[in-house]
Amino acid sequence: MNSTYIAAIGILSGIMVFGIKTGIGCGFADLKKREIVMVCAGYFIISIIMGYFVGTVSSELIDKISGFGLSFHILLAGLMITAGIYTRKQWNCGCDVSRHTFVFLSLPCPVCLTALFIATTMLSTALELGGPVIGIIVGLIFFLSALVASLSFRRLGKTPETLGSVMMFLGIFYMLGAVLVPAYMQSKTLIVPQLTVNTGAMLASFAVLLVFITAGFAAHHWREC
Repeated sequence: MNSTYIAAIGILSGIMVFGIKTGIGCGFADLKKREIVMVCAGYFIISIIMGYFVGTVSSELIDKISGFGLSFHILLAGLMITAGIYTRKQWNCGCDVSRHTFVFLSLPCPVCLTALFIATTMLSTALELGGPVIGIIVGLIFFLSALVASLSFRRLGKTPETLGSVMMFLGIFYMLGAVLVPAYMQSKTLIVPQLTVNTGAMLASFAVLLVFITAGFAAHHWREC
């Protein structure tokens, strides 16, 4: 198979993963079908808009935005963990807050939007198609994957406690990815096979994680159910 098509399949598969992630949040939250469609349609519109910007945004600006990726990654991970704890606690107290907390998992964030734009740009280069056409293709794939995932998870009949557990799991996964991936990439650039870990960055990451977890518990420690 042509390497161009292999690259395109890989990029589209990554977009589907983003769509499924969105679908998990919508499917486990207390949302109506119309609201789920609106969230998915929002991503479709965003993808088309991004398509029009393909080729007009300089690589320097993309690199500059990507430079903040680790910080946004850690921030998003902390927010998801905190929101997951809050969602589970409130549900156990008889209150459903999933309509509000699902946003940390499903709605656009800087990390997802940057990755989506980079994927759109790479796909446009690989297939040699215009930005608007690629935007429509990306939007349709994201829309369909998010919608199908949302309706599929919705049929499982899970409670918001499940949403909280998923958010906590993904938040921890994001946090570990933010710490381990840079260390792995750094080790690949060394002449001598030696793993070098940035201790300061690792400690900062876990410090942010600890702050969010502590804040989540402290905010509701003295409140009765």
